[in-house]
Amino acid sequence: MDKADIGAVFGNESHNESHIESQYEYHIQTVTGRIRPDQLGYCQSHEHLFIADGRSAKLVPSLRLDDFDATCSELELYKSIGGKSIVDAQPAGCGRMADLQSKASIKTGVNIIASTGFHKLVFYPEDHWIRNMDEDSLAALFIDELEYGMFIDCDASKPVRRIGSKAGVIKTASDSEGPSGDYRRLFSAAAEASVRSGVPILSHTEMGMGALEQIKLFTDHGVPASSIIICHLDRVLKDAGYLMEVASTGVFLELDTIGRFKYHSDDDEVAFIISLLENGFEDRILLGLDTTRERMKSYGGSIGLDYLHETFFPLLRSYGVNDSHIYKFTVSNPAKAFIRMSPVLTS
Repeated sequence: MDKADIGAVFGNESHNESHIESQYEYHIQTVTGRIRPDQLGYCQSHEHLFIADGRSAKLVPSLRLDDFDATCSELELYKSIGGKSIVDAQPAGCGRMADLQSKASIKTGVNIIASTGFHKLVFYPEDHWIRNMDEDSLAALFIDELEYGMFIDCDASKPVRRIGSKAGVIKTASDSEGPSGDYRRLFSAAAEASVRSGVPILSHTEMGMGALEQIKLFTDHGVPASSIIICHLDRVLKDAGYLMEVASTGVFLELDTIGRFKYHSDDDEVAFIISLLENGFEDRILLGLDTTRERMKSYGGSIGLDYLHETFFPLLRSYGVNDSHIYKFTVSNPAKAFIRMSPVLTS
């Protein structure tokens, strides 16, 4: 059964031997605790709020986001336009700064959904634990971060110290070749963690490439399509057939090439969204900005977390996309995409 039906009662069946009735409860895990799906509110589904001055930032300086006050100012801006929740897509071991995520959420009142999992291997040194840990141990570590709290000492050494704030989504990422080579171990571990925990997967694609291969690997491991969120499919919009094939698998599509004019114009992005609507995919669309230092006003950037609300949504409306669609993209669809199905056992 599809988790998208968040009002349904799951697996309400009796077991003759144990007389235990099993059903599922739905919630969304934030860094400050569980919330109901209807408490999520307006949510941008792929951002970066904190990234430490480590390997990621050294490779790409615009990725460094380590100023607590600046990030909180950006979250206050986001809150001022109705932002209630936000997804931080920075995973374990590459500058996540989980302790600041929880402090920022408490200070600003914005719900933050944090990520366990992994990023592209280029963001980890050759001797990093994530490159060497076996599949079962990785899956167990991801589940630990979902169940007990995130590690805060895992950038340069194997995780030991954790805080009480829990991750709420499993991040995965591959290069342009997709989930091949050493990525298979990582993707398989993430799939296992998702199946065992009921937590969805938020997956980075490189310029949209490798999406179908990622989806097949996940679903072959038992992850339902409704628990898969494919990111950055809109980086390149030339192959309409491929994009619609990905959309037709039933996954969620997280679109964030908005205000990123080195790739294409916002008008091109609107045209792609309209094509998704015309093909019946309005219930699968999520939106974000994939923020960097250069894209946050509080860090001196020119876009800001309010860009969707202040600039892009008026453009959508000018092309005939109505507010009910925008509500789906930013409220009701995220409330389905990020729910966790937790089994509840009662005797």
